[in-house]
Amino acid sequence: MTIVVVGGTGFIGRALCRTLVQAGHRVTVLSRSPEAHRGALPPPVAFLAWDGRTRESWAQVLAGADAVVNLAGENIAKKRWTDNRKEELRNSRLLTTHLLVQAMAGLSKRPAILINASAIGYYGPRDETPVSEGTTAGTDFLAHLCVDWEQEASGAEALGLRVVRLRIGLVLGEDGGALPRIVFPFRLFLGGPISPGSQWVSWIHRQDLIGLVQWALAHSTISGAVNGVAPGAVTMREFCRTLGRVLGRPSWLPVPELALRLILGELSTLLTTGQRVEPSKALRGGFVFQYASLESALKGILRAP
Repeated sequence: MTIVVVGGTGFIGRALCRTLVQAGHRVTVLSRSPEAHRGALPPPVAFLAWDGRTRESWAQVLAGADAVVNLAGENIAKKRWTDNRKEELRNSRLLTTHLLVQAMAGLSKRPAILINASAIGYYGPRDETPVSEGTTAGTDFLAHLCVDWEQEASGAEALGLRVVRLRIGLVLGEDGGALPRIVFPFRLFLGGPISPGSQWVSWIHRQDLIGLVQWALAHSTISGAVNGVAPGAVTMREFCRTLGRVLGRPSWLPVPELALRLILGELSTLLTTGQRVEPSKALRGGFVFQYASLESALKGILRAP
């Protein structure tokens, strides 16, 4: 397959591109700064510059593609959610996706599939009731962002593409994402759950998330929303307890919710609320998770040679 990956230089994208190349696919990455990332990916990966905001000659690379994987978007958790930051988060997702779909509309030969990243934030803060792909959207900022983002991606359906909206949870890996920041205080014997501790954490090992992308590429019956989470969601308290056990460290120092609100503002809701999300469509479709339990995932990452 010839696959175009947008946002292929990030924590998920780098690993995805390596795996796709190893599987024999031809991969082109659209990146805002291709020169800075060429060394991070194997030579067969081609790079093309694109700022995610303008329509230029880059669109022609889509004409020869069988599939497009769109992972583009500013880091949700990098900065406090001011009004300006919210606009950046929206534009980096909605505008990029809109331009991709517009570019494909102008092609005589189009890719067969668009896999577009989204997030389990689509569902908004939830209690312990399990959430599946058919659950309605939430009403907070992140939920509205995901709904609008998915709507832009769904525009490709009218062009004849199969669209998969991959709602991604907390992605665990050794060289990026949230896990290294979570692990740091545990290594100093200062680890503990974020209050209230009862909020659900729906996570996935990065290798299984990449497997879901490959699975969606290979199975023509898969379309629509797909929850990119493992089947073993846990509470924040249990997440930290398991992490402490794997590291051989205590989990005893809770992080107060009020302190997070004062430091992070509205962004703190990412940590103090959650959803108990189930990968219903993946399980029904026969996808097999390599890391179905949190302990196996953490051991695979933190105890790797």
